[in-house]
Amino acid sequence: MEFRGTYTVMITPFDGRGRVDVAALRRFTDWQIAQGIRGLIPLGSTGEFLSLTDDERALVAETVIGQAGGRVPVFIGTGAENTDDVIRYSRQAEALGADGVMIIPPFYSTPTDDELFVHYRRVSDAIGLPIMLYNNPATANVDLLPELVARLSAIENCRLIKESTMDVTRVRDIIRLCGDRMAVFGGIMGFESFLEGAVGWVAVASNVAPGAMSRIFELCDGFRDIGAAREIYRRHVPLIRFVGGGGYVAGTKALLKHMGLDVGMPRPPRLPLPPAQDAQALEIVRDLDLRFTGA
Repeated sequence: MEFRGTYTVMITPFDGRGRVDVAALRRFTDWQIAQGIRGLIPLGSTGEFLSLTDDERALVAETVIGQAGGRVPVFIGTGAENTDDVIRYSRQAEALGADGVMIIPPFYSTPTDDELFVHYRRVSDAIGLPIMLYNNPATANVDLLPELVARLSAIENCRLIKESTMDVTRVRDIIRLCGDRMAVFGGIMGFESFLEGAVGWVAVASNVAPGAMSRIFELCDGFRDIGAAREIYRRHVPLIRFVGGGGYVAGTKALLKHMGLDVGMPRPPRLPLPPAQDAQALEIVRDLDLRFTGA
C-alpha cells in the first residue's frame, strides 16, 4: 500500500456525558473519506490520546478502522512514555487491522539518541506494521534531528515520519540523508513541506476542511499547479493558524460545532475556548463557508 497525500489527525468526539461518541466518530470518518482525505490517524495529539483510558483507546481505534473499511489507510497513534506500553498499543492496533502506527517519542524522560533507537527498534521487532515517527519537539521534549532520523531509518519498520516543526529544511535534509528509506509527511507546514519533497501532510486543519487540505496536496503532487495550490493555502491560512496553537483541540472542536457537528468538549485539563476565541472560530467558519455535510 502506498502512503501519500493529506492525512487527518482526528479529533475524538465525546457525547454530552463525556463518553466517546461512537456514532459521531463513524459519521466523521465517513465524511472525511467522502471529502477526499487520503488517510486517517486517530489517537494522535489532536485525538487527546493522553486523556483516554486503555479501553477508550481500543474503542476509538476499532471504530475508525472498521468504519474506514480499507477505503483509506488508518494509522493508529500508539505513543506512550513506557516502551512496553507502546508495544502493547501497537500490537493491539495490528490485531485490529491498522495499516500502520504513529509513535511520538517518550515525552517526559527526555531519552538520548541511543535510548530512542532502542525504543523504536523494540517496537519494530514486536510488530509487522509500518511505523510513522512523530517529531514534535514542542511536546515530546526531544528533537528527532535529520541525522537521528537517518539512523532510525535503518530499523526495518520505521518507514515514515511526521516532521512537525516550523523548519521545512528538515524535510529536505531527511530526504537527502534517508533517500527512499523514509517517506516524509509535513506536520505544521503542509504546503511548504510539499515544495521540499514531502509526500504527505498529517494535518489538523483537515478535521474541518478535508477537501481543501487534500486539494493542496493534489495540486502540489508532481508540481501539477503550484499557483492554484498556493491560492487555496493562502485562503485557509487563518484556519491553519487557528488550529496550530495551544488551543488546537478546543479550537477544532469549536469549529466543528459551528459547522454542524457537535463533538463535545475537550477533556480536562483542557478547557473550551473562551468567548472571544469562539467568536473567532465562528468567523472563520463563515468566511470559508465551512459545513459538515455528513449523514
